[in-house]
Amino acid sequence: MLHILALFSFLLVSSSHAAVQDFCVADLTAPQGPAGYSRKTPAEVTADDFVYSGLSVPGNTSTLFNAAINTAFVDKFPGLNALGVSMARADIAPGGVIPMHTHPGASEIILIAKGSVTAGLISSDNTVYLKTLKEGDIMVFPQGLLHFQVNIGWTQALLWVSFGSSNPGLQILSNALFSNNLPSELIQKTTFLDDDEVKRLKALLGGSG
Repeated sequence: MLHILALFSFLLVSSSHAAVQDFCVADLTAPQGPAGYSRKTPAEVTADDFVYSGLSVPGNTSTLFNAAINTAFVDKFPGLNALGVSMARADIAPGGVIPMHTHPGASEIILIAKGSVTAGLISSDNTVYLKTLKEGDIMVFPQGLLHFQVNIGWTQALLWVSFGSSNPGLQILSNALFSNNLPSELIQKTTFLDDDEVKRLKALLGGSG
């Protein structure tokens, strides 16, 4: 009897935290404020708001990193707004890499659909967790931790990626250092790289200063 009462108590507590609205579809035509997107009224919502077809086509891997990322975040897929989920597609050519990066707003899970990749993450105490993944494997990357993926196979790799936020954010470490106007002398002091290497990386990634 006690366990039945406990179960009903749990259900009552859970239901008290349920959403008061079925959905909160983003109005992408309205200005975005500090709290995110405004929502459409129910009369404005259509079935198309809950469907996104942008991940069906392979990305162009003829890039600096020999990889392509196509995202289905709330800025493209308004039905995700306030639901706490999103997805992406990663196409990585042989030898290509999704460089060291972090998502400040969400944890990430990858599923290897094709190919094989070496993936890793670095914890806040600088412990490295490294694994070679094959088709069907999944790996999780906790929110905010640096992580990466490298295609170690001879064929194109396809990864399906899910996030615990409709807008997980992205910061690529190399771009954060070398794609802006952070003065080169400060980069040298904080990374121990010499002047020639800093200038080379800035030229490669479009930075200045």
